[in-house]
Amino acid sequence: MTGLTASGITRLIGQLSVAASLSIAVPCGATEAGQPTDTHVAFEQIDNARDLGGLVTADGHKIKPGRLFRSANPGLASTGDIARLKTFHLDAVVDFRTPSERSPATEQAFAAAFPWISDPVLSGDFSAKSFFGWLRTATAQDADAFMIDSYRRFPSDFQSQFKAFLTLAEQNKSILYHCTKGKDRTGFASLLLLSALGVAPDTIMDNYLESNQWNAASNEATVAKVAPTGIKPDVLQALLTVKPEYLNAALDVINQQYGGMDAYLRNTLKVDVDAIKRNYLTR
Repeated sequence: MTGLTASGITRLIGQLSVAASLSIAVPCGATEAGQPTDTHVAFEQIDNARDLGGLVTADGHKIKPGRLFRSANPGLASTGDIARLKTFHLDAVVDFRTPSERSPATEQAFAAAFPWISDPVLSGDFSAKSFFGWLRTATAQDADAFMIDSYRRFPSDFQSQFKAFLTLAEQNKSILYHCTKGKDRTGFASLLLLSALGVAPDTIMDNYLESNQWNAASNEATVAKVAPTGIKPDVLQALLTVKPEYLNAALDVINQQYGGMDAYLRNTLKVDVDAIKRNYLTR
């Protein structure tokens, strides 16, 4: 579908479901959820928030707690959420959303409280009319194909954005990074960061799939809210969840076009992998 991007899908679906998602409690359990690998951080109004601390690398090191966090949009934070986040002493909050996904009026309090860095991944625009027209006729297979195509673009089309993110890790910053749902762009960023730290591929995949657990209730609310439009629930689920084949699509590009993950990090993104390990790993 020409001009359609994952960020746009999230934005437009979000316009229908934001009221429901703000009232949803933290869920437990979901289809295709990964095994718990990190520490979930429960907030009042921030979904899918996790501390990567405690993840074990292939050689037995652990990621230090309280240094690297991932989440869905933290701009929706309550006053209590902001107070708690301040105890994390964050050096940077990296926002992979595009400008059209942001809501300055509702995110003003968070923006005033933290060093929020815009690092947008995905672009393009389309009308709500064409978007919903496609959704009404799409199959789950169409939605899967769209997501796979989006992931294939991550390694090649957005190198400067992900390099900027990893440069903060080289500089030993305490980081919270996010997109809208904390699953696709944040999931790919986690793939790169955890690979640089030496975490095993199976653990990285489990960490990626955990988004299905922590987003389950808000996803169900979105599907219910959008149901009267005639869009098939399985189409929405394909767009709102993560699947192994999505992340593997990005990995296939890295392996086939860039010589593997280590070569991609060191030679293409020019990342100092050893510095990142020194900064965040402990025995």
